[in-house]
Amino acid sequence: MHTDLRDIASQMSSMEKKYHFIGIGGIGMSALARILLQRGCQVSGSDQSSSALTEQLQMEGADISIGHSHNNLRDPNVVIYSTAVNKENPEVQAAHEKQVPFIHRAELLKELMEGYAPLLVTGTHGKTTTSSLLAHVLIEAGLRPSYAVGGIVSSLGNNGGHGTGPYFVAEADESDGSFLKYRPFGAIMTNVDNDHLDFWKNEESILAGFKQFADSVVSSEHFLWGGDDEKLRSLNLKGMSYGFDEHNDLVIDSFRQTGWKIVFDISFKEKVYSDIEIPLIGGHNVLNSAAVFGLGLCLNIPESTLRAAFKSFKGISRRVEKKGEANGIVFYDDYAHHPTEIYATLRAVKHAVGKHRLVAVFQPHRYTRTRDCMAEFGTAFDHADVVILTDIYAAGEKPIEGVTTDALFAKIQETVPTELYYVTRKKLADYLASFLQPQDVLLTLGAGDITKLSSEAIPLIAAKT
Repeated sequence: MHTDLRDIASQMSSMEKKYHFIGIGGIGMSALARILLQRGCQVSGSDQSSSALTEQLQMEGADISIGHSHNNLRDPNVVIYSTAVNKENPEVQAAHEKQVPFIHRAELLKELMEGYAPLLVTGTHGKTTTSSLLAHVLIEAGLRPSYAVGGIVSSLGNNGGHGTGPYFVAEADESDGSFLKYRPFGAIMTNVDNDHLDFWKNEESILAGFKQFADSVVSSEHFLWGGDDEKLRSLNLKGMSYGFDEHNDLVIDSFRQTGWKIVFDISFKEKVYSDIEIPLIGGHNVLNSAAVFGLGLCLNIPESTLRAAFKSFKGISRRVEKKGEANGIVFYDDYAHHPTEIYATLRAVKHAVGKHRLVAVFQPHRYTRTRDCMAEFGTAFDHADVVILTDIYAAGEKPIEGVTTDALFAKIQETVPTELYYVTRKKLADYLASFLQPQDVLLTLGAGDITKLSSEAIPLIAAKT
């Protein structure tokens, strides 16, 4: 299900390009579709259900169909698919019948970056926050970048855009190995963890993939990598390391979190930059922000511009995003679904909310990840006051014997120091309406439909007042 893009380009030299996206509402696919629309290309696409992203793309000129059907392919020149699309999809079958060329979304991103200096962000955790902040900084600096990131950047109102400047900011996705298709000018590599083992199979393969990506970076002077990560350090990477440890090239000397913002100091290239402020929380976001600040300096962006851009950054959707309030209860939502991410997010949020009761509702994502990270989930929730576990979100995977919500509940129960409950997904909103108390802070965690829970529960709670 793949065609060489250069062959397509030669076939289409005298034709107007028409792109069709299978699964256009996905966060990565929609960013690429948006860039094509801004470049004047014709874009169509389909998705299982309507969403804010599909509605926005329609307003921007895309022809969107809800539901997958043979009839959705209206003579496109090329069909774009992602790793999540299977061969049984009727549009895949229709494209084969019509002999329409296929390309993976990573190949399209590679094509879109041609002629630019790509600044790519990779790593198991922190890609979206880091790449979004980098795109925001370059825009604020007047550098007019193109960008494709994995979240809606609040200050920009979108997840992708076509720019006329020299740089292209994008996430380089390691989950399916597609980040090895690119040749970045510069990069940030945040960390490496055991995730997506359904693709990589083992840690050795993951590390080899990250090493290959690092070796592909053109400019070592514009490559920063997480030096506190032991696995990255073992790879003997070129470029510059960053982190809290003193052995790094960019050292975070100190940081403090005051409410919902962090302030930190760094030492880099024999100079100290004190009191860098950004409205994010947690030590993990100090690392993400420090990497962007360092790369910004390497791109010769003035310090004053970097500081101003950091202060004006408004975050991204699904990263400790405030969803609303009802009866004195505040609702937040976060995409964290790996134990490392969950631990860091809960620690930061608990620090921000102080004595308020922090209720974490976690929806496990994928059977494979639940299986591979079962042991680590046991200590991921230490900073919550209450943990509510709900059903595993399959994300298209088939169940795995022994990998159940009951098994995960038992594992968490072994170590979690707080109250732990299980509630089915269907009953969650009603349960929260009676369980939550004024002054509570609710945080939903997961990459599935748990993001909808706040909008389901808030009206029920508001109706009780």
